[in-house]
Amino acid sequence: MNIEQLKELTKVYPYKVELHAHTSPVSPCSEVSPKQLVECYKNKGYDAVVITNHLIAELLTREDLEQHLSYYLKDYQEAKSEGEKLGLNVLLGLEIRFPENENDYLVYGIDERDVAKAITYLKSDYKTFYKNLKNDKNLIIQAHPFRDGIKLQDAHYVDGVETFNCHPHHNSRIALATRYAKEHPYFIETAGTDFHHLGHEGAGAMLFKALPKDSFELVELLKSRDYLFNVSGSIVLP
Repeated sequence: MNIEQLKELTKVYPYKVELHAHTSPVSPCSEVSPKQLVECYKNKGYDAVVITNHLIAELLTREDLEQHLSYYLKDYQEAKSEGEKLGLNVLLGLEIRFPENENDYLVYGIDERDVAKAITYLKSDYKTFYKNLKNDKNLIIQAHPFRDGIKLQDAHYVDGVETFNCHPHHNSRIALATRYAKEHPYFIETAGTDFHHLGHEGAGAMLFKALPKDSFELVELLKSRDYLFNVSGSIVLP
């Protein structure tokens, strides 16, 4: 494929979406407010961002489920409101972890009721969560599966893997993740920045033919497997 063919190809996939981004204070490892995130991604030419804040038992110290839920959704709601002002679609996702290990799972195709249900399984284990939360409208993707400290989940209990995790402070062994995904042809592959800090925005993106209006439309686009990766401006064919 020559450069002219590549330029034509990118015209077919005009919508640029970040699938892995964190905001502060809900993700305490992030240094970026919801407003800052929306502004910097809009300036980078993105069309949509999925807020995938960490959902971990020890981070939720409120007294009851409603307080947990309200706190967790606050950053997403602020980002969504700011996105509506600036013309950036902000979608709801989450990155969940369980006490059994350090594995993280990205969940797409959810609404606020699904987040509430997920919270009730935080002190359980991953497979219990999967058996009770998995449905035809969502996707559960193992995040950065070859990073240090991560254990590969049983392939029958995930919909795919994040092959291109572009966080600059971690070695996610992208080549190993990609090879593993190719060994499982039914896997859905995703890419994202794993954004936490200003200056890292735009390291990873997915390019689609249509702009997802919500988390459920994003799932349908991912299921189609009709997309490209954009890694710091370089096009990658998944």
